[in-house]
Amino acid sequence: MRDAVLIAAQSGRALAQAARRAGLRPYVLDLFGDEDTLELAAAHRTLPGRFGMARRGAEPVLAGLAALTEMAGDRVLGVLLGSGFEDAPELMARIAARHRLIGAGPGTVAALKDPLLFAALCQRLSIPHPRVTTEPVANRRGWLLKRSGGSGGSHIRAATAGCAPPDHYFQQRVAGRAFALNFLADGRGIATLALTEQWSRPSAVRRYRYAGAVAPGSGEPPPLADELLNEVISAVARLAEATALRGLASADLLLDGARWWLLEINPRPGATLDLLDRRRTPLLAQHIEASLGSLPSLDPSPVDAAGSEICYAPQRYASVPPLDWPDFTRDRPRAGSLVARDAPFCTVTAGGPDSRAVQQSLRDRAGAIAALLDGREDTHGYRHHAAEHQRAGRAAGRPSGH
Repeated sequence: MRDAVLIAAQSGRALAQAARRAGLRPYVLDLFGDEDTLELAAAHRTLPGRFGMARRGAEPVLAGLAALTEMAGDRVLGVLLGSGFEDAPELMARIAARHRLIGAGPGTVAALKDPLLFAALCQRLSIPHPRVTTEPVANRRGWLLKRSGGSGGSHIRAATAGCAPPDHYFQQRVAGRAFALNFLADGRGIATLALTEQWSRPSAVRRYRYAGAVAPGSGEPPPLADELLNEVISAVARLAEATALRGLASADLLLDGARWWLLEINPRPGATLDLLDRRRTPLLAQHIEASLGSLPSLDPSPVDAAGSEICYAPQRYASVPPLDWPDFTRDRPRAGSLVARDAPFCTVTAGGPDSRAVQQSLRDRAGAIAALLDGREDTHGYRHHAAEHQRAGRAAGRPSGH
């Protein structure tokens, strides 16, 4: 029997897919139980609630992992944590007391995701980082309000009057194109996987919500000079060493010509996992290797570019109808699920010779999903036969920041 891994995340599909590619049996605990997650998982448990893990309380998470452990048997490598634990180092510590964590530990996450501690660390290491504060700011138009440990951009607002609300902080606005340096860390150094470009898809109330990303092909010209890229890599490596970071992670950046700012470190596999897991060696196997303290050697970068984009629901779906999903979709809500208006509905993926071609394909495919939801027409030939049997499970609401 193959080894098993436990997965706990707001959405566990990408980690489950990466686990299957690495020859592992994934046992998944997440908020949604999407159709393709259930197809990938050896077993699944749905968590109650909508946002994060700490906000639901520790007990449902610990009980869900205990139930999955019993089903998985003796050959469990450990627990993979995805999104939702950024503001929950105490819960991570409780999980680590019962299971082996694969990836960043609770102390590392606490150091990287506390905005004031992180800003102080960047200052000590001479890394450019926007100013942060919880005190009132004089010129509110020059600042943003963010939730500590937030992910997906949906939590970002314009700065408000007075002190920042509990569990929030102000961050000074800086200009630039959004990128992420994706890397593996072993507690001492890093191995760079890709520099992915990201973009947002504003809604009426969520101007900075994450939309998608593209990983360039190996033959594309780099978006920044080698000297500047080396400066960024060196800075991230210093942070990884200072916080004993291990496993797959990413560093969010803003680049403006020869200037750059590090916004944050995401100490976990993130939204670009599908784009990164295209080398010959399965990325999750290398994530595990790095987590054990050994930095793996990387295979050559993929020749083609790849991208993914979130399709947000144009209206509220009290009960998602059965859909003939195109084969380029991921994170497919089950028939009967509740999806709120402006919440993530599904993800579309695309590959191509370069980033520009991939982004055009993503736009076309997002349009095909909109047409599918409208019931107007076929999805331009991108279709596949639905599975004959859909796994049972209760409907789950889907929040922004999926």
